Amino acid sequence: MTQTNKKTSFRWTICALLFAATTVNYLDRQVLSLTWKDFIAPEFHWTNADYGNIAAVFSIIYAIANLLSGRFIDWMGTRKGYLWAIGVWSAGACAHALCGIATQWSLDMHGTEEMIKATGTVATMVATVSTYFFIAARVILGVGEAGNFPAAVKVTAEYFPMKDRAYATSIFNAGATVGALVAPLCIPSMAHYFRTIGWGNGWEMAFILVGALGFVWMGFWLFVYKKPEESKHVNEAELAYINQDAAQTAAAQQPKAKVPLSKIFGFRQTWAIFLAKLITDGVWWFFLFWIPAYVSDVHNLPSHHPMAMTLIFVIYALTLLSILGGKLPTIIVNRTGQNAYDARLKAMLVFAVIPLLVLVSHPLGTISYWFPIVIIGLAGAAHQSWSANLFSVCSDLFPKRMLGTITGINGLAGGISSFAINKFSGHFLDYAHASNLQFMGFEGKDSGYFIILCYCAVAYIAGWAVLKALVPKYNPIENETI
Repeated sequence: MTQTNKKTSFRWTICALLFAATTVNYLDRQVLSLTWKDFIAPEFHWTNADYGNIAAVFSIIYAIANLLSGRFIDWMGTRKGYLWAIGVWSAGACAHALCGIATQWSLDMHGTEEMIKATGTVATMVATVSTYFFIAARVILGVGEAGNFPAAVKVTAEYFPMKDRAYATSIFNAGATVGALVAPLCIPSMAHYFRTIGWGNGWEMAFILVGALGFVWMGFWLFVYKKPEESKHVNEAELAYINQDAAQTAAAQQPKAKVPLSKIFGFRQTWAIFLAKLITDGVWWFFLFWIPAYVSDVHNLPSHHPMAMTLIFVIYALTLLSILGGKLPTIIVNRTGQNAYDARLKAMLVFAVIPLLVLVSHPLGTISYWFPIVIIGLAGAAHQSWSANLFSVCSDLFPKRMLGTITGINGLAGGISSFAINKFSGHFLDYAHASNLQFMGFEGKDSGYFIILCYCAVAYIAGWAVLKALVPKYNPIENETI
């Protein structure tokens, strides 16, 4: 290990790799949401409910896999565990491209045109069979993607002291925003281009090219990553900075027995994190999976339309403000001397208030579609700031050796929340359209979107109240108690 008085900053190189992995993670998720309405649905005769079912199954598999992947990362270690995770999800992303061919073979059909022209019972069979194949691909994707955040949060705890973790987490978590930001600019255009030149219906190559990015990342990870005490790029000064939480570091290095999940779920701290995530995470997944459809349904702009791409780009460009949110707890600590947890709760209250603006976003959309776009973008930034700090609450309250498991539990709650909102949204929007549902002066799908957005607005205040009620002050789980 290099010895010098000047502290190295290799931890930020590792943070950049976590950012890249999270960006790829969200790019892979977004391919379906950006292509289903205008490219895939016409081919397979999907309804909102079909898409909602696919998104919901992905979410519940992602939820269950998060719980297991956290334990897997704790057991396998961050280097090997991360490789397994991104390898599996990249394979799953590429597998989506085979769903059209698989549907044709299963139904003994010949080409895309035959499926598009199908009517009646045949069209229903095409929709049903293709849905099952997409679900299978989403299952593989969800199992792999579940490893990203448990691994990334554990790596952050390995490379950063407590006071810097929310900022580092907000940086790598911004990869979710960048992935969602880049996706609408390239994926619909990519699908449209390949459809124009006759490479299938276009969406297939979008899945393959985006999915291949994960395999590129694996090469960098193998070459660069080692634990800080083993890395030749980390000198003594940086290692001392990383390990400044000396008491926790010493305790974490002591060998401990594996803690059963039954005991972990007996802590109020576990339920505080779980319920705060359960209440709020569905909002982000709704923004991620349904806003392209919202722009198409409410404002009549298909996903490959330049203005639709611009609107979605603006949403996620605004979401990048979340990086500043990750810095807020550090500012509060430096100015007040409070512990990291209490400072984090104050910051999270700020992030819980901002989404209340979403209550007026849909009504203002009757004046201009820019109003809901800007407001949803600000709410997305607040969510990502909230999420980064909630991940860091895990490392505030639990020892390093348990962080993979606790982050997995966090992901379980997020996946359940996503399952619920995707399942509900698909069926509810179809119901609102079919029944011409009336709500506050809106009707049909407009009223359906408005009702869902109202929930998105108030979810964070509810989540913050639960977190504050269960763990009102800094009360960590000590190594000695487990």
